[in-house]
Amino acid sequence: MTKKSTATASTAAAPRATVHGYPRQGGDRQLKKAIEGYWSGRVGADALRATAAELRASRWRELAGAGLDEVPTGDFSYYDHVLDATVMVGAVPARHRAALRADALDGYFAMARGTREVAPLEMTKWFDTNYHYLVPEVGPSTRFAADSSKQVAELREALGLSLAARPVLLGPVTYLLLAKPAPGTAEDFEPLTLLDRLLPVYAEVLADLRAAGAEWVQLDEPALVQDRTPAELAATARAYAELGGAADRPRLLVASYFDRLGEALPVLAKAPVEGLALDFTGPAAANLDDLAAVGGLPGRRLVAGVVDGRNVWINDLTASLTTLGTLLGLAERVDVATSCSLLHVPLDAAAERDIDPQILRWLAFARQKTAEVVTLARGLGAGIDSIAARLAANRADLASRVGSPITRDPAVRARAAAVTEAQARRSLPYPRRALAQRARLGLPPLPTTTIGSFPQTAELRAARAALRAGRIDAAAYESRIEAEIREVIAFQERAGIDVLVHGEPERNDMVQYFAEQLTGYLATRHGWVQSYGTRYVRPPVLAGDIARRGPMTVRWTAFAQSLTDRPVKGMLTGPVTMLAWSFVRDDQPRGETARQVALALRDEVEDLEAAGTAVIQVDEPALRETLPLRAAGHPAYLAWATEAFRLTTGGVRPETQIHTHMCYAEFGDILGAIEDLDADVISLEAARSHMRVAGELATAGYPREAGPGVYDIHSPRVPGVEEVAALLRKGREALPADRLWVNPDCGLKTRGWPEVREALTHLVAAAREIRGTREPTADHG
Repeated sequence: MTKKSTATASTAAAPRATVHGYPRQGGDRQLKKAIEGYWSGRVGADALRATAAELRASRWRELAGAGLDEVPTGDFSYYDHVLDATVMVGAVPARHRAALRADALDGYFAMARGTREVAPLEMTKWFDTNYHYLVPEVGPSTRFAADSSKQVAELREALGLSLAARPVLLGPVTYLLLAKPAPGTAEDFEPLTLLDRLLPVYAEVLADLRAAGAEWVQLDEPALVQDRTPAELAATARAYAELGGAADRPRLLVASYFDRLGEALPVLAKAPVEGLALDFTGPAAANLDDLAAVGGLPGRRLVAGVVDGRNVWINDLTASLTTLGTLLGLAERVDVATSCSLLHVPLDAAAERDIDPQILRWLAFARQKTAEVVTLARGLGAGIDSIAARLAANRADLASRVGSPITRDPAVRARAAAVTEAQARRSLPYPRRALAQRARLGLPPLPTTTIGSFPQTAELRAARAALRAGRIDAAAYESRIEAEIREVIAFQERAGIDVLVHGEPERNDMVQYFAEQLTGYLATRHGWVQSYGTRYVRPPVLAGDIARRGPMTVRWTAFAQSLTDRPVKGMLTGPVTMLAWSFVRDDQPRGETARQVALALRDEVEDLEAAGTAVIQVDEPALRETLPLRAAGHPAYLAWATEAFRLTTGGVRPETQIHTHMCYAEFGDILGAIEDLDADVISLEAARSHMRVAGELATAGYPREAGPGVYDIHSPRVPGVEEVAALLRKGREALPADRLWVNPDCGLKTRGWPEVREALTHLVAAAREIRGTREPTADHG
């Protein structure tokens, strides 16, 4: 940005610095600990609420102290902001209404997690992120009713701290586009047909917030960055004409993020709202030209998301100032923000004491991104001279990354460049492989298995911490891991599981464990990010070229196999998921990075096979979530994503059975890609979605074996034998019995041993009932 453009900016209102949202958990994950303490009965409801209020106040003070002019409210959640919206509009499923009336907090958590008697809401991925939201259930009989108590209370808390605050709500159009037909409703029911019924409820909430002191309210409409039909765009126009036309309301800021608005931008630009918040990072940078093409936002506010809220690399401040300078001519006022909520990044890079200081200069977590926003707002308002030192330091940091040998390994690049098409193909087609595999494995119809992990007990976590702290040596730690594997194998044999797993007791996380054994990856110590509810993960940072240092899983898989005559699956995380659940480098195409990861994993697959492993599972739960939000980007992405998987698995012999696993996503639009993976068996989430994916596989003519999940592991409830059997019957109606597997939805890491023992015993009993056999299974001991 030039000094001239800065001078022009000085004649307009001074730009404000803000963010769309902030990490919820606290610096020591206090929220997670308090909620889980409440679930276990160790923490009372009042204590939980007090912890939450303290965390909210702390984060607002932190943001204001960092220099933000306007803090967000309403983005804080005990579990999920979409679930909060469901409560706000009164779209509570009938099965949960009594619990919510009896106790609002317990009823809220029952919708999220279920109980032993009542199923929770379905859960799936939030657009193309690794955050999970709870899917609203609506139908023709849904009657909405406003409950603005949470939103009003949190606004008043922030105003009570003398802060300028902006409530953030999920917008009505996105809410309905994310919703699904309630159980018992026709599958072709369109939730968006309820828009006219929903809008008065939103108007009431907005009026309540205005009465409580809100000057601005942000309505998030990220669904509008996807391909939308003319009818959906017309509904959007109607929604904001009605909300914008209400007399008793605050000023409205409609926000989108994750991609360009495209055909929805003219609709919002014409809407009677006072401002738009747009993403200008990555593919959403196209919003700049699109905004100019519609004539900008004369007389209105533009909140410019120029700091990437989803990745951890430092911002190019000079480039962002150039973008902001161009935007100054397109709106009455331009404020500076992150591209989206900072929910998707860790809290503070400064807490990472183990990362090379040179690399740490390249990283920006939530606190650093907030500082970048403040710096940019200052530079935009006061001129670049006011931030000259910061700009110089930023340029030096960016240059150090470009020139670092950490980012480039010539041997890795040469191997990736030499890959051939034949390396990414199995030697025989599936029908011939299947015959060889069935002869080798000798499994019964509807074979039972699990997805991989077993409960990570407090003792296991303590042993891992003791090893890190030096209180025990490697030999003692490995002895503890061996003991856990023995217990897991013995239990599975007693329960009657057909294809066993070793339980993954040595693994801290399904991505981090491998990242720590590959070059190019960095592991964080405090980089926690919310995945769902109280489930937090530490995504590693992918900073350079990738190679395997040595075998990563062979020892433990071979040890487990030595304990049993039944097949034990080797368990790996696939290349796409290794990227999607990491903070991936942004200095080269993702397909190139995926190929490097695939080659490293290929070496591990071949070592597992050489050690006698007959079944190898390569998990790709992120294949769907990483799909570009617009259809135009799908073919290129799926081409490199499926090639990376086949490159990982293509070198094994025909008789080695390759499994893959996916969970909690919408699979209907990638079924062709799932077939292109050429895995022999796929397991998918199906319990919460009532086996819908089995019908989708059948409709698509999926020709291989599949295990639609019959046990929802994200809920504490244990399904009974008949419930599992009913799901299996539904699955068998869609898929032939000789191609149907029986398994949970996902890994069992987050569950406790008592419920796992009971659930898997029920799972085996149900499989035997459907087979027509009645062999006894072990008790729960």
